[in-house]
Amino acid sequence: MSEGSRPRTGEHPDHHVFVDAEDDDWAWRRRIRANPALALPYRIAVLVVGLAITVGGLVLVPLPGPGWLIVFTGVAVLASEFEPAQRLLEWGRDVLRRWTEWVKAQPVLVQGVVGLVTAAFVVVVLWGLLRLSGVPGFLPDAVEAWLHAHAGL
Repeated sequence: MSEGSRPRTGEHPDHHVFVDAEDDDWAWRRRIRANPALALPYRIAVLVVGLAITVGGLVLVPLPGPGWLIVFTGVAVLASEFEPAQRLLEWGRDVLRRWTEWVKAQPVLVQGVVGLVTAAFVVVVLWGLLRLSGVPGFLPDAVEAWLHAHAGL
């Protein structure tokens, strides 16, 4: 594509980095993208917020709780403006769908083992967290005493 000319069919001037305005169903985002003075600051804000949510989720992944849900939420925020994040989100959804289908197709015994392994992983991570940080003071004294006596904390 030469300078000053329009892209040919199939070419994208942004090299498939940004979501195209015509691909967006939300009128307010189309208006932002149409205004060059707003488009760049908006994309920077989306990038910063999306990365913060994604990194925060990755930090929480080994802990019990919604770490992966937070990661996917951050990637979804990024995917609202960036095509590579859209592809990553679609890949993640596909992997999750295939895993879910695989687990559902297994005998109940295998499903139980998957559940037990998951629960054991969560218990080990929680134990490690409590071992490093100590038993929180908001727990009842009986629970704290039991953890010290039986869990080696």
